[in-house]
Amino acid sequence: MRHARRRVVRRVTRLAAVGGLLLGGAMVTQAAMASETPGAAARPLSSAGDAGDTGAALVARLGTARTAGSWIGADGRPVVAVTDDAAARTVRRAGAEAKVVSHSMNELKSATATLRSAPRVAGTAWAVDYRTNRVTVRADSTVSAGDWSRMTRVAARIGAFVQMERMKGTFTTRLNGAQPILSTGGRCSAGFNVTNGQSDFILTAGHCGPAGSTWFADNQGDRQLGNTVNSAFPGNDFSLVQYASGKAGAGADVVAVGGGKGVRITGAADPTVGQRVFRSGSTSGLRDGQVTALNATVNYPEGAVTGLIETNVCAEPGDSGGPLFSEGIALGITSGGNGDCTTGGTTFFQPVTKAMSALGVRLIASAQNAGGAQGSPAPPASGAQGAMAPSAASPGSSAPVTGASEAGTLLARLTDTRNVGPGLLVIAGSLIALVATRYIRAEQDRKAYQRYYSATWG
Repeated sequence: MRHARRRVVRRVTRLAAVGGLLLGGAMVTQAAMASETPGAAARPLSSAGDAGDTGAALVARLGTARTAGSWIGADGRPVVAVTDDAAARTVRRAGAEAKVVSHSMNELKSATATLRSAPRVAGTAWAVDYRTNRVTVRADSTVSAGDWSRMTRVAARIGAFVQMERMKGTFTTRLNGAQPILSTGGRCSAGFNVTNGQSDFILTAGHCGPAGSTWFADNQGDRQLGNTVNSAFPGNDFSLVQYASGKAGAGADVVAVGGGKGVRITGAADPTVGQRVFRSGSTSGLRDGQVTALNATVNYPEGAVTGLIETNVCAEPGDSGGPLFSEGIALGITSGGNGDCTTGGTTFFQPVTKAMSALGVRLIASAQNAGGAQGSPAPPASGAQGAMAPSAASPGSSAPVTGASEAGTLLARLTDTRNVGPGLLVIAGSLIALVATRYIRAEQDRKAYQRYYSATWG
């Protein structure tokens, strides 16, 4: 009876170990395949979440005479700048953090209006810094001492809350993604795919080329993408490139981030100060940083562009027109800035919601967006990052870029420990169980052998 029980235990242990091997293999395969196309049940990919919405809603409720903007704190909570204690109590009751400041948004906007009415100086830029309750005016290395002195006098007349800063480098458009697009005027990066319901377009930067520009996907000019049919620069910085075929094709909801990989775009929104954002470009690839200001003005040599998103994300020539996004939400298209991705710098973006509204187009978004379909209207352009610390944000769900080698991407997924780790652990545990079972059986047989011959030869 005892021998029968041992045989049953060994058989059960062996079956469990083999079952573990099969389960581990299934987990590896499932993880590798699931990483290719994340299901709609994955965690929400909207960056238009509660934190940004709460801050924007409180600012709208209290008015610009009693507030001075909102942003996302390091802990992911919304922070609202207010000018009186009663407004601060209202903000705190709503679950947000209140910061009492000296100057209202009305005063800050009046300051930028005064700067805008002064004689334009190429190489300067300004924006409202919500977190310090100041207007920051910057000048690059091309601004002469005389022009800087004149601007300083204008700022002094406005008030001490206008801060003047000199910067290295020059404020230039990033002409020269997302995937590269080329014309006789230079190289830019594709931004987002959009549609008007009849034709599909690439939304990119306006300074990349005027209406009538022809774009190609290769240096030889063999693969024509399409032509620019609408362009705005300066003033704004956006343009539409109509696909020669009329349609964007497969993968229209994906932006490239390098290495044959992409990020699915599920909607569009306006960003919030403090939000972590990601930019992709054909020169410098995927880069990240934070939104530092909104409604910025930049005086490029070609003219002034207003209403821009200011960030500390780096960019280089050729990145122009490339997409700005976070958590799969389209935010802007690369306009220009200073510095590079070695020393860092400031980069400005055209808000995507404003560009689409002016052009009468809508985003081609992933069907994962709450059951929507490609070409469905974007979600409301409200607030930004939702209820998470900026450091916790991600670009969005991954997706292969159309045209990438399927064999290569499958191999990468099968060897990616982030995907197959749990399955490999189960397989390893099962192998250990099989080895242990074999060892135990051998040990039991050896002892039985000893007992038998001990009794025989007693």
